[in-house]
Parts: sequence; structure tokens; C-alpha cells
Amino acid sequence: MRRPDQQTTTRPTTDPAPGTGTGADADADATVGAPPGKAEGQDHRPAGTGPAAEGHPAGDLTTEAVLAPYLRGQAADFLRSLRLHHEHSAPAESGGHDAAAATRALRRAARRISGSLHTFRAALDPHWADQLRSELAWLSGVLAREHAYAGRLTRLVEALHQLSGPALPAARGARAAGEAAASDAQGRAALGVGAARAGALLERRLTLARTRSHSAALQALGSSRFHAVADAVALLASDVPLAPGTTGRTAEALLEPAERAEQRLLAAVAALPPADSEPYNEAQDAAWHQARLLLRLHRYAHEVVLGAAAPSLASCGHALDLHRDAVEAAAAAAAAARTPRIAPATAYALGVLHADQRHEVEAARAVFRETWPYATALTAP
Repeated sequence: MRRPDQQTTTRPTTDPAPGTGTGADADADATVGAPPGKAEGQDHRPAGTGPAAEGHPAGDLTTEAVLAPYLRGQAADFLRSLRLHHEHSAPAESGGHDAAAATRALRRAARRISGSLHTFRAALDPHWADQLRSELAWLSGVLAREHAYAGRLTRLVEALHQLSGPALPAARGARAAGEAAASDAQGRAALGVGAARAGALLERRLTLARTRSHSAALQALGSSRFHAVADAVALLASDVPLAPGTTGRTAEALLEPAERAEQRLLAAVAALPPADSEPYNEAQDAAWHQARLLLRLHRYAHEVVLGAAAPSLASCGHALDLHRDAVEAAAAAAAAARTPRIAPATAYALGVLHADQRHEVEAARAVFRETWPYATALTAP
């Protein structure tokens, strides 16, 4: 597993990622498909710089010594968060901040369990791993939607306020400043006419979606399906079903799947559209979402094999989270603009808002490129 200071200029080979789910959060990462684009060449890694050299000794990289305790620990976190959620359960609108925090922790543990079951499936009972992973993806997706809609509404309303606010850009010279102020004021005035109605429309749409998601989450948490998932996780907290013949296997049982997860990530990043590609191209979003999901799997594998998170990946991971948020906010603005019989001023405000969020998409991509810690090329040949 690579350190950020390792230099690579060729695109690594990769195995196709399974098309099964790996958990979900606000973006419902329930599906991880094949990387967008196939890499060529080989990754030249200096000897002695993989996970065994950086973290656990190779002889200690067994499922019993590393993977099983990790899964048991995440299962314990899941159960602890579930207990806290029951103790503090309340609608978010009435100030249930403790319940919301418990839900986030519950999703966090579910994602890590699910991601680890995906990456290290060969070391586990495959039928059990696939079934539990699928159920955790369902649960995490259901729990994530209310938070996603609330965050999207906040983001869009704040963006509308900034776009239609009184601030004007600075300009050189009194005359230039006056002309720029007059032009900008006219634009803001036109935007301001529809901004309030656009905000009200978005609030109605997203609040309704959030309310429905809250009801769905409550229904899910009271269902027999959820109780079956909770029972399965409770069993995992004490017993990790291993694949036949896995007991006693050393480094290759964990190193090989972790390396494959890393190679899939590097291939996906290398295949991302170049920085000078056409802006506002929604067709490119899928490749970036894929990179985000693969980065998550790589991070979880890093936690398992090296025993800790990878600090160098925090910034680029955050950039991809912001990218996801901006993409979904832009889509929400575009969907609202398609509402039948809305006023032209409202549609104009939503169009400006959509363009603003697409600019945020481009900004997040730029930050990712700047913070990506590896020397792998960020453009496809």
C-alpha cells in the first residue's frame, strides 16, 4: 500500500471492481462498478514500502490478528451508536442533535463494515459477507437521505443569498467602478426578483423530501429487516465468519485485496477528465463519483491493514465530498427549474443557482487535483 511520497508516472493495472454494493451515506454509495477507464502499464513500487513495511509485520497480517478485531470493533461501534440513537431519538426539527450524531456514527460503522466485507471478501465466508454487505448498504442509504436533503437545502439557500446579496465586485477607476456597479446591480436586481421565490420553491421541495426520508428512516428502524441486520452485527461483534482455509494465512490474505483496492483507485483517478475539459459537463460526474467510492474503499483497507487512517488522503477525500454535494445541489436546482408554470424570474434565479453550483463542482475538482498525494497522472492519455 502506497505512501504519498512514492512517485509514479505510469498508470497501474487494475482488476475490475465487483459490481456489488459497498455501503452508503448521503450519496448512497450502494454500488461500486468497474473503474471508469482501464489503466495500462505497471505500477513500479520500491521494495519494502508496502503495508507490511509501514505497519504490521507481515507475519501478523492474518485475518485473526487484524481483520477480525477490526470488524468486531466496528460492530461494537455500530451497536453502541444504535443504543445512543434509541436513547436520544427525536425528530431533527425538534432539536434531536444527539440522535442525529448517533445516526451519523451508526452510518459510519456500517460503511466501514460493508467496505471491509467488500475488499476482504476472499478471507471471509462469501455468502455471509455478501448478504450482510447488502443489508448494511440498504440501512446506510435509508438513514443518509434525511441528512442529505437537509444539507442540500441549507447549501442552496445560502448560495441564493450570496448570489442576490448587496456585495459588489471591486473595479479600477471611478468610472469603471460606477459602470461595473450599475451593471452588477441590474443583474442582482433581476436575480433578486426571483431569488425569494426560488428559495421558497426549493424549501418546499426539499423539506417534503426530507420529511418523507425521516419517516422512511423511522419505519426502517422499526422493521423486522432492520432487527435482522442488528442481530447479524451483534453476532459479528463476537464471531467473524472466516472462509475455509483462511485460518493461519499470513500477509497475502490481506495485502493482496488491499493492493487491488488501491490499484482500482489509482486507475480511476488516472482516468479522470483533464483539467481543461469542457465545463458544465454532467456526463463527467459519474467518473468523479466512482473515484470517491474507490477512495473510500482504499481508506477503509488502509485502516484495516495499517491500523490507522491515511492522513494524506483526508483533503482529497473532503474535496470529493464537496464535489458530490455540489453536483447534487446543481441537480436539485435544475429539477426545481423544471417545475411547471413557474415565473420566468424564478426560473432565471434557479438557472443562475445551477450555474453557481456547477462552478463549485469545478472548484472541488481543482482542489482534489491539488491535494491528491500521489504522483499518478490525473488525466487519461
